[in-house]
Amino acid sequence: MRLSKWIVRAIVLGLMLALGVVGVHAQEKSVINLYSSGDTNITDWFQNVVIPAFEAEYPQYTVQFTNSRAAGDEPIIDRAIAALTSGDDPMVEVMDIDPRGFASSIEAGLWYEPTVEDIPNLADVIDAATRLTPLAAAYRGSQVLIAYNSEMIAEEDIPATFAELLEWIKANPGQFVYCRPDKGGSGGNFVRRAVYEVSGKDPSVWTPEFDQSLADKYFPEAMALLQDIHSSIYDNGAYPAGNNPVLELFASGEVSMISAWSDQAIQGINRGFLPETTKILQFSDLPMPGGYTHLAIPKNAANLKGAQDFVNWMLSPAGQSLVVEVIGGFPAISWDMLSPELQERFNSVITDNVPTWPGGDYNPLLTKAWYETVATNIDPNS
Repeated sequence: MRLSKWIVRAIVLGLMLALGVVGVHAQEKSVINLYSSGDTNITDWFQNVVIPAFEAEYPQYTVQFTNSRAAGDEPIIDRAIAALTSGDDPMVEVMDIDPRGFASSIEAGLWYEPTVEDIPNLADVIDAATRLTPLAAAYRGSQVLIAYNSEMIAEEDIPATFAELLEWIKANPGQFVYCRPDKGGSGGNFVRRAVYEVSGKDPSVWTPEFDQSLADKYFPEAMALLQDIHSSIYDNGAYPAGNNPVLELFASGEVSMISAWSDQAIQGINRGFLPETTKILQFSDLPMPGGYTHLAIPKNAANLKGAQDFVNWMLSPAGQSLVVEVIGGFPAISWDMLSPELQERFNSVITDNVPTWPGGDYNPLLTKAWYETVATNIDPNS
């Protein structure tokens, strides 16, 4: 009796499965769709460093990365919101965003709220990062700090506090510069640090809810501090229109000290753009402001477990070391969880205190006050 070819094929396949010759669905990898609209250094980092390292440790997953910078994050979020109703796959597991910037997604209840039960390494995230939003996990930070050329400035002359920096600037006219506060965060957070200085060095005074009385009380005092050093700023008060022009002035030797983003300064040193004699420091009394970047997970992600595992790995010492070593960011976990070598390398800027500025309606008022009372020589529209 001849067996049908289909029966023969079924018998052969069954034998192959029994012998482990083929894995079929058991061997298929689970997909994690990751989106980021970050700058090139961040998207390259995800593709070339983070994803290969994660997949090596979690071989059951494959991460499909999409650079959403050109189209923006809104279309992905809109698709995920629509999928909440339709039950379709939103085709996104993790987004490199802060949900607070997308009001419609919050109104729709789109976001999964990370928990220590699902993401154990969340327990190691420092308070400064966890208090920002319950809708996402902060995974890297950046702060404004001071970069200086140690070949041009003696160590004993380096200012340790904001007040000491103001005195140093006046004693060394033309050697310090920060950018316009509306053109770059390294200048914006320098100005905000002046606001903290006059409001008791207590960032908690500045709650997210706008308070006109706070602005009326403290903005004029902060502007007085900055007006006092105006003529001692590079080129008699020439403020560059951006973070990069400040770095360029420093790299060329035009100035010996600047305010700079931590990641840009560290990357500049690592890549040889900034002088090898560049050193960085953070104030010992109250650091300058900064912020954290988040990983958000839609609650209807098809591979929710994979998303949780990815975020959990990013918050591990291995993932956080890549934040510091490769892109010059600050870890979201305590520095003492990283290697002694990394701690020694960055001991001049190590801090778990990252003051965050509330922004909102305070920003245009602060910028207006700065142009009207400090940089009166500059056209705000230029």
